[in-house]
Amino acid sequence: MLFNNRKDMSPTVFRHKGYRFFFFSREEERMHIHVYCADGEAKFWLEPELEVAQVYGVSQKQVREIHKLIEEHEDDITNAWNRHFRS
Repeated sequence: MLFNNRKDMSPTVFRHKGYRFFFFSREEERMHIHVYCADGEAKFWLEPELEVAQVYGVSQKQVREIHKLIEEHEDDITNAWNRHFRS
């Protein structure tokens, strides 16, 4: 489920109910994750604490759902980030 291709420019960390959670390999260093769905996309900061960075076309209900999913998968996301960016 977690990505393992270090050459991938936007590796998928996981998918859930139509959401794709991924990183952009050549972006800022602050830990964050992007989320894409049919309605739009969002970006969430993971540090210093989980918060919405940007939202395009995603409803507030979806933002809350995505936020909850990130909380539930925070360890997986952090581990994937560290393997991809800090190894």
